[in-house]
Amino acid sequence: MLFPRAVVCTRQLAVAGPRRFASTSPPAGPAKPSNLPYLLLGSGVAGIATYIYLEKNGVGSKKVEEKKQEKSPLDPQNFVDFKLKKIEPYNHNTAKFTFELPENEASLLPVASCVVVKSSDPEALKDAKGRPVIRPYTPISPSDKKGELTFLIKKYDSGKMTVHIHDLKPGDSLSIKGPIPKWPWKMNEFEDVGMIAGGSGITPMYQILNHALTDPSNKTKFKLIFANLTEPDILLREEFDALKKKYPNNFDVIYTLDKPSSDWTGSTGYVSSDLIKKTFSPASAGEKVKIFVCGPPGQLIALAGKKDGMKQGEVGGTLKELGYTEDQVYKF
Repeated sequence: MLFPRAVVCTRQLAVAGPRRFASTSPPAGPAKPSNLPYLLLGSGVAGIATYIYLEKNGVGSKKVEEKKQEKSPLDPQNFVDFKLKKIEPYNHNTAKFTFELPENEASLLPVASCVVVKSSDPEALKDAKGRPVIRPYTPISPSDKKGELTFLIKKYDSGKMTVHIHDLKPGDSLSIKGPIPKWPWKMNEFEDVGMIAGGSGITPMYQILNHALTDPSNKTKFKLIFANLTEPDILLREEFDALKKKYPNNFDVIYTLDKPSSDWTGSTGYVSSDLIKKTFSPASAGEKVKIFVCGPPGQLIALAGKKDGMKQGEVGGTLKELGYTEDQVYKF
């Protein structure tokens, strides 16, 4: 700070003209104490304070690592109320419902798993026996998505829970309990995975696909047969088409419609044995292949057999006719 001032003063003297003082030095007086030690000390203290501030706030060369989240804000033993953050209409009868997670935390839901939900008002939604209506749903948001838990929910006029959820407004709450573990996904456990989904039964398939395909270590090849009534009923179509384009060697999707329009060029009708044989690896592939099935009860029974309560039950239907065993088939 002293040098710039000295330069300015020198220039001012030069402009003013000839010097007006004697060439001899003035008489020596008592020496004045120097301020330099104090200036250096002040600079040192300021520098140390600045360094501490930068290090504390992660601005310096050594950034402070963010504390790793170890626990999910969800509770597998108890229902917890979560506030509805936003609603995004998807099609004529389906919408995305995003709930806010506290402290900007992630859900940390394992793949594959679901949650169960009920009304936050214990008197608002009950069955014929006076018990709370509880339904399972699979979130479509990644498990590491911070601050949000998103569901894609189709409204059924006869479905008490779907009607209730579609009547919610941002700011309202829904009680959620989970996770409820389903299939414990392990990377590269299988060479080929076949998936058959119907309607809103697509969500657990999307959870697995979005998790596995985006992992650089994935080598598993996935084939998805997605059955719907009409073309507008196809959920997450943009997402699946994007995954197919990005991972063409590891993922393919076949859409089939019960009631196609005149300009539909894809597959039509129910999921048949011919379509399965043409799409999936055969049962003779043994432990190298796995088939996941999720959809309406009628479709599930026709393709893979009825579930035994919470248990898988015996394999039946079309998949049994094609030779697939209980070890090769999983029913969501």
